[in-house]
Amino acid sequence: MGDQELPGNAPGEAAVRRAFLKRGVAAALAFALPAVHAGGWQGIRQRGSLQVALYQEMPPFHAQGRGIDVDLARALAAQLGLGFSALPFAAGENMGDDLRNAVWKGHYLGWGPADVLLHVPVDAPLMRATPQVRIVAPYYRERVAVAFDRQRLPALESLAALRGQPIAVAGLSLAGWLMLGAEGGLLREQLQTHLPHGVAAAEALQRGEVAAAAGLASELESVLAGDARFALQPLPAPRAPRDGWAVGCAVRKDADELAAALQQGMQSLQASGELQAIFRAHRVEPRL
Repeated sequence: MGDQELPGNAPGEAAVRRAFLKRGVAAALAFALPAVHAGGWQGIRQRGSLQVALYQEMPPFHAQGRGIDVDLARALAAQLGLGFSALPFAAGENMGDDLRNAVWKGHYLGWGPADVLLHVPVDAPLMRATPQVRIVAPYYRERVAVAFDRQRLPALESLAALRGQPIAVAGLSLAGWLMLGAEGGLLREQLQTHLPHGVAAAEALQRGEVAAAAGLASELESVLAGDARFALQPLPAPRAPRDGWAVGCAVRKDADELAAALQQGMQSLQASGELQAIFRAHRVEPRL
């Protein structure tokens, strides 16, 4: 990635994460069962279920108990010969908080840790900063993208082409941060930033309320995929991570057998095509 940073390290990180997962810890507790580690891998096998921490309100990966990560967690558990138990939770101030609460220690209010947390950036600096965990089994490569109405904009070689056009983007998101600073702030007055996430931005574009929408590729694809009226491409902003970022599974550092089982299970899902089918069922193109 060179000098490009992951979205978790960008300015305004806490606000971005809270915007994706706006429900508080109290809401998470209403849906979650306490996780109790019972001796590592053997304890998980004796329990008979894999408890998976899932970020709340992050469509299309998880929203109201459904999404890509929910289906993937269930499929991974099946690969391991286990049942599936979800621990939904709201993001903390940073990834370190999430890894502590959901993976290696647990929250001070009494919930967690789970056996595994999905949707964690596969990032060497993050792993060095959090030696209590390991991140394995990458399953998707995310990127920041923009979608636009082909009738209003035949092409989009630079964001300057959007001047004078209404644009939908979640203000407290990586895409929102990039759009606010794009072209020296040229587009600020055109941005509709009141939206909770990129899925809502894509829906505004689909309804014809705006000429373009910016967000994560997965968010935009889940709404607009297959609709020939719209084009979707990487966000042409210099500060956007050029190659995107991979996400995978986080487990405790000492969970050697679980890490190996998850890695093997993910490889099996990919080899069989089940992983790709899960993404496509939610209208998202699988990328690794």
